[in-house]
Amino acid sequence: MKFTRRDILWLLAGSGAARLWSQQANSPLFTEVASTVSGIAWTHDNAMSENRYLPETLGPGCAFLDYDNDGWMDIYLVNSGPCDFWKPASPIRNALYKNNRDGTFTDVTDKAGVCGGTFGMGVAVGDYDNDGWPDLFVTSYGRCILYKNNHNGTFTDVTEKAGLATPGWTTSAVWFDYDNDGRLDLFICSFVDYSGPHKFECGDNQIGKHYYCIPRVFKGTASFLYHNNGDGTFTDVTKGTDIAKSIGKGLGVVATDINNDGRMDLFVANDTVQNWLYVNRGPGPNGTWKWEEIALQAEVAFSENGQPRSGMGVDAADINGDGWQDLFVANVDQEMFSVYRNNKDETFRDVAHPSGVAQATRLLSGWGLKFFDYDNDGNIDLFLANGHPDDMIDHYSQQVHYREPLLLFHGEADGKMRNVTDQAGPAFQKTYAARGLAVGDFDNDGAVDVLICNNGGAPVLLKNNAARGNNWLGIKLEGKTCNRDAIGARISWTVNGKKYSRLKNSGGSYLSSHDCREVLGFGTAARIDELEIHWPSPSKQIDRIKDLPVNKYIRVVEGKGIVS
Repeated sequence: MKFTRRDILWLLAGSGAARLWSQQANSPLFTEVASTVSGIAWTHDNAMSENRYLPETLGPGCAFLDYDNDGWMDIYLVNSGPCDFWKPASPIRNALYKNNRDGTFTDVTDKAGVCGGTFGMGVAVGDYDNDGWPDLFVTSYGRCILYKNNHNGTFTDVTEKAGLATPGWTTSAVWFDYDNDGRLDLFICSFVDYSGPHKFECGDNQIGKHYYCIPRVFKGTASFLYHNNGDGTFTDVTKGTDIAKSIGKGLGVVATDINNDGRMDLFVANDTVQNWLYVNRGPGPNGTWKWEEIALQAEVAFSENGQPRSGMGVDAADINGDGWQDLFVANVDQEMFSVYRNNKDETFRDVAHPSGVAQATRLLSGWGLKFFDYDNDGNIDLFLANGHPDDMIDHYSQQVHYREPLLLFHGEADGKMRNVTDQAGPAFQKTYAARGLAVGDFDNDGAVDVLICNNGGAPVLLKNNAARGNNWLGIKLEGKTCNRDAIGARISWTVNGKKYSRLKNSGGSYLSSHDCREVLGFGTAARIDELEIHWPSPSKQIDRIKDLPVNKYIRVVEGKGIVS
């Protein structure tokens, strides 16, 4: 392990700090929590067959959520299910695991009524009815499901009543308030048209077996945007917008504000066709809403040489601390991933090469990913989960493999990313058929943990050890006039005169949903001088809070400050 300036300061500070440094130095940054310890005895069944049907290789997703509002993150896992090409020999289901607050989990799926029953893909968590309880939206190859939280440990399938029985093959979804009316709307990525008599026939590969079709051979589809009517129902408002006109093959989506105008925009990663960047232009004529697709002119649609890539995982964050949201896309091997730096004029520049990300990912295929501050030093880091879509790639490639390693990048003070995978721990020496990835603090120690779902395998839960010695403040935002989840809020905190900021985005990664709380790291500083919350419209309330606790979670309510 390389010594940082912080490490040296600890050593100089005395024996207590030295012992603390020694503990961190001897621990991996992340430790895999064995299923025998966590109690998560669940495995994804991808329905793999000799025919190699494409939906077999794209799942699954996962989520951290506090479904029972006890202050501890629970886990939801998405599984496959009956569909037109597969009937399971025995029932399989999604899984909801309740956090027992001691590092273990209990399966409460049947009691909660969230088993699924479709060929599941991903999950999006959001409080769509502003009642203070998180609801679940499950995408699939087949019927989507909206589970309303009943406040008593159970959920009700209200899909039909809500008007969200979306057809086709849906993947990632994101809750966000596009029109700033205080209610969460829903965007759903749609993949390819997988209907018709010849949808399964792609021929044989080099070793004489059926193989998974490259999505290029299928027709694309338009994604869906639903407006929340405020009465438990939604209206499809896609028609007539650039969203409807953009025929893509959507896999990943993040809702963020790329131009700092207070309206949430959408960045969509597409497979084998250009990506989409939908800029929210606000209300149009006759009660319509204006979306402008600008990916081409923004230079996030294609590779630098003008080629479409296989976009899968996606995220947004202010990487370099300049107050503007940057974008990230993970692609398939040989294409390299993209780190798009925001030029502050609705254009971006791909800095994957100078950041070192391009070289590190050249032979990898990326799915789940997330920008977050894993060591609580105040800088944004990056976690990547990888795996090739073709399970037979090892038979005809010497460099590319089906199971691939995880990657971890540390965000430096100058905005660059440093590859620290070799320091991250034994889990990073293994290989995975990784797909979905969610981040959340399951043990409430202020160090954000990681959950990875694997195609046709068991999930991997990684406990974060990297933040030891750094101070933090965890905040759960609660909107009153704005949406209850406070998506779109701008958070800033001042430490020793230096100001940090963060936008509360929604979505990101692949097929997955994250801990709704924000953990603000401030290194070895003793405290945060001031916390400032700019609540999203229609509120526009600004709350400034001082005398903040250290290394603790707090609840901040719009207009009221800290509420116990």
